[in-house]
Amino acid sequence: MDTKYNPNQFEKEIYEKWEKGGYFKAKVNPDKKPYTIVMPPPNVTGYLHLGHALNNTIQDIIIRYKRMAGFEALWIPGTDHASISTESKVVDKISSEGKTKADLGREGFLKEAWDWTDKYGGRIKEQLRTIGVSCDWDHDSFTMDENLTKAVKRVFKKMYDDGLIYRGNRIVNWDPKAETAISDAEVYHEDQVGHLWYIKYFFEDSDEYVTIATTRPETMLGDLAVAVNPEDPRFKDKIGKNLILPLIGRKIPLIEDSYVDMEYGTGLVKITPSHDPNDFEVGARHDLGQCVVIDTKAHIVDGYGKYSGMDRYEARKEMIKDLEEAGQLEKIEEIEHSVGYSERTKVVIEPLISKQWFVKMDEFAKMCIDAYDKGEVKLIPDSLSKTYMNWLNNIRDWTISRQLWWGHRLPVFYTDDGEIIVSEDEPDENGMLEGVHVTQDEDTLDTWFSSALWPFATLGWPDENEELDYFFPTDILVTGYDIIFFWVIRMIFSSIYNTGKVPFHHVLFTGLIRDPQGRKMSKSLGNGVDPIDVVNEYGADALRFTLITGNSPGNDMRYDEKRILASRNFANKLWNASRFVLMNIEEGDDLDFKGENLELEDKWILKRLNDVIVDVSKNLDKYEIGLAADRIEDFIWNEYCDWYIEFAKIRLYGDDDAAKANVKKVLLYVLKNMLVLLHPFMPFITEEIYSSLPNKKDLLIVENWPEFNKDFDFVNEESNVNSVIEAITAIRNQRATLNVPAKTSQKLTILVENKENISLIEEIKDQFVNLAKASGVEVLAKEDSEIADEEGIVRLVFNEFSVLMSLDELVDYEKERARLKDEIKRLEGEIKRASGKLSNKGFVEKAPEKVVNEEREKLAGYEDLLAKTKASLEEIKDK
Repeated sequence: MDTKYNPNQFEKEIYEKWEKGGYFKAKVNPDKKPYTIVMPPPNVTGYLHLGHALNNTIQDIIIRYKRMAGFEALWIPGTDHASISTESKVVDKISSEGKTKADLGREGFLKEAWDWTDKYGGRIKEQLRTIGVSCDWDHDSFTMDENLTKAVKRVFKKMYDDGLIYRGNRIVNWDPKAETAISDAEVYHEDQVGHLWYIKYFFEDSDEYVTIATTRPETMLGDLAVAVNPEDPRFKDKIGKNLILPLIGRKIPLIEDSYVDMEYGTGLVKITPSHDPNDFEVGARHDLGQCVVIDTKAHIVDGYGKYSGMDRYEARKEMIKDLEEAGQLEKIEEIEHSVGYSERTKVVIEPLISKQWFVKMDEFAKMCIDAYDKGEVKLIPDSLSKTYMNWLNNIRDWTISRQLWWGHRLPVFYTDDGEIIVSEDEPDENGMLEGVHVTQDEDTLDTWFSSALWPFATLGWPDENEELDYFFPTDILVTGYDIIFFWVIRMIFSSIYNTGKVPFHHVLFTGLIRDPQGRKMSKSLGNGVDPIDVVNEYGADALRFTLITGNSPGNDMRYDEKRILASRNFANKLWNASRFVLMNIEEGDDLDFKGENLELEDKWILKRLNDVIVDVSKNLDKYEIGLAADRIEDFIWNEYCDWYIEFAKIRLYGDDDAAKANVKKVLLYVLKNMLVLLHPFMPFITEEIYSSLPNKKDLLIVENWPEFNKDFDFVNEESNVNSVIEAITAIRNQRATLNVPAKTSQKLTILVENKENISLIEEIKDQFVNLAKASGVEVLAKEDSEIADEEGIVRLVFNEFSVLMSLDELVDYEKERARLKDEIKRLEGEIKRASGKLSNKGFVEKAPEKVVNEEREKLAGYEDLLAKTKASLEEIKDK
């Protein structure tokens, strides 16, 4: 091994060895139990960010663990065509070249989109390789692959034939930048300050009016009624009368509908059926018809005078000005309200009536609820079940058509007579399908329609095959809680509907990664972190370990460079400890470990190894990845490196060849098992160290996962050594408190509570010389000792024994008195300075409160320390 840990020297080479050697591949194996994960497919337009790194690190840990534990472990990778995102990128690209979609036509534009996908689609896969993902690249899929396209057509036709897909005019969320409908799940909401405009609507041929409050005055152009609650007595005599629509002059009726909340606002609601989902339902109940006043670009349509052609917000300003001049603007109120934005383009969505294709969701929602209630799908953490259920219980039909060219085109065809044919087949070169001439629907499907089929379509469905039978359903999905609606629920009902099985048994939700201040990472804040930059500087293992330690399912985590440094230091500690062990192995050493001739400290480390094997395995089985990582780190750093290696040095550097040979076997045996346990978390460094071990397998990645060894269940020995560790730590702390010079040693007396343990303590007493600066150690039964009552003795009490230290041996009282007097003088000076500052009226009144309080805290600390220092001097003044 190199003297220094330098991950850049071996990480890439190791990954190539794994991939070329076929170590990630899985196949149907009747002799093994399958374990399957499907990777949430990142967008082809994307690049690796910390969220991807966290998500894929967790999946990699699980799949490596299962592979080593004897499962036939398949991890299916892939990418998503990301219809809106990719189309937007391609539109920007051709716009920069002075072209438009219309200039290129559909076929020309799709060629540009495929070229874009080919150019950028592989970028994120290479980045995933950089962080060490061990997915089966032979199973790599893309949501527009031939088999995925076949699956999409099959499902669409099946749903249509079953009456679950329909076409109709409904209010949809319209993205005016992408000029397409989007689903409810693709809308995010932000609370922001807005306005409520109070507008007077006069009755026909009257000076009487009602006041309507609205946050979107531009939509009033499309008002077809004003509604009141039937139970509201204030307007009983006005029902059925006509109002005159301000600015337009159109007559609209005052109607009754229980939708109206008479306690909210003025108790009246303007009804705009073409631009509000609730108004759409009211309009349908009262047969009001439709009136579209905002177009697909969010501009006012023709027919509305000077407002026509204006952007919606431009028109709003002009209309408010005109209402004010007409004396019909009663007041403006500032409010905070929630505004919907397109998840893809970040523009404010426009509710718009549009002819679209929809999936009926009632029956599918019930499937998802039943799957959860029956325990067929478990959510981790289960607290997210409230979110899951809330969405399903308030579900609306899913808008699946998109006015885009990039994506799966709807398998819908129209005859020249306007009849609809849904078919998996394509028309022939003459445009003939099923004996008639047809034209295909221009729209494409929502990206999530194809992604919903991901767990089974990537295994060859709808074709029957042995891989699908063997590897499906999959075992776990690891994904962010932010796409529980977009993807998770849709996969569940799509799978149950098409295969009769749930797509996965567990869903492990990850949280968001935030900056050290708890803020979401974003370009605008400039607080984003490129994972590849981290890998280049610190190594992939440090990045992986940072992302998972201290992390629990479903909770957001904070990313801080200090944590990266801590992970890098851990890797460095392991590297140096491994080098130390291997440097002490000589050619010809017998390293065949059989668990014989064990010393007390050997039994302790083997028992601790047993415990960590059990703990890490249990935590991984429960998908408590962060707890598992913390546990193995604590064992390696604290128990193996800081204690056992130090214990081992007595024999390694001693003259007893048999003892030396035995301790080497234990050191190596535990090191190898540590590397196996740590491998899923930090695969590169463990593989590199493993390559230097004697008596190793081909590669660490194919090692067997360690199991509990009942022969190493040394409970009593563990307890005794734990007490020794506690004692050595206490002795070190006591020496530090007494300012004992590092080179000063002292004799220790150990009083054993139980005579039966004397031999055990005798066996390990040399470690007090080795690690606690003892010049000698005497072990006595407690009842045989009289020293405990002598003066000048420090007594440290533990479960199995007590340690007695003589102060006279440790302390040069003359020097200590001089040191304490100097310390008293220093503290008195600090107290004088702080008191003077605080008695200065100018400082107290002008300095920030925080600074003044800090100074007061300092003064109190100095005064407390002075009292203690004087007490210490008093104790030794006559010694």
